[in-house]
Amino acid sequence: MTTTKILESFKAKKGQIAVLIDPDKVQDEKKLLELLEKARFADVDYFFVGGSTATRLEVEYVVNFLKSNSIIPVVLFPGHPQQLSEKADALLYLSLISGRNPDFLIGHHVNSAQEVNDLILEKIPTSYILIDGGTKSSVAYVSQTTPIPNTQIKIAVNTALAGSLQGKKITYFDAGSGAKQAVKEELILETQKQIDTPIIVGGGIKSYSTLCALKAANVLVIGNKLEENIDFLLDIKQFKKESEAI
Repeated sequence: MTTTKILESFKAKKGQIAVLIDPDKVQDEKKLLELLEKARFADVDYFFVGGSTATRLEVEYVVNFLKSNSIIPVVLFPGHPQQLSEKADALLYLSLISGRNPDFLIGHHVNSAQEVNDLILEKIPTSYILIDGGTKSSVAYVSQTTPIPNTQIKIAVNTALAGSLQGKKITYFDAGSGAKQAVKEELILETQKQIDTPIIVGGGIKSYSTLCALKAANVLVIGNKLEENIDFLLDIKQFKKESEAI
């Protein structure tokens, strides 16, 4: 029987925090230890591991390090079918449904299906939807797909609805690495009127005010901001404290 521990954890409450680690950028043990210490202090809920160009060895190194030094759950967020590790707690089984590149819709999945099926970890079918964050993200470049304009709420909601009707268990809206602007709160609220899958939001979350504006999402993913300023975890700590007090 397939476990659903991480999926149920995503569903449990709103305003959870995931720290995204790109193994291609973080291979320094000292930096990883520093990040772990501050993540524990900030009560981070999950580590997401993945990137557009990371190798399997880089992913396995980071996952093994996190699992050996922390009890925070580790979730694979792969940018490529080779970014796998059985040591992780779960895998976001992403289908890029906002684009029309067949490789990212189903092609890579067919090629890696047997290996993924054999992995002893939780696999969560996920609608992955790119939203324009004001700059061309590495995901958009690598996948050769066009994000949905930030203002086209109905198109984005209908895309999420289509994914849910196909059986996806999670909706992930991503403004992309280095986004100048985050996903709109309106998109989260309108999507929640249509479907009841947990919503994950990433990209462009760079301030305490943005955290608060997007608190209706189940999980907020923080990536680039921590690369620029790891002390942003202090804002996350305050956000988590106030969210749990409500």
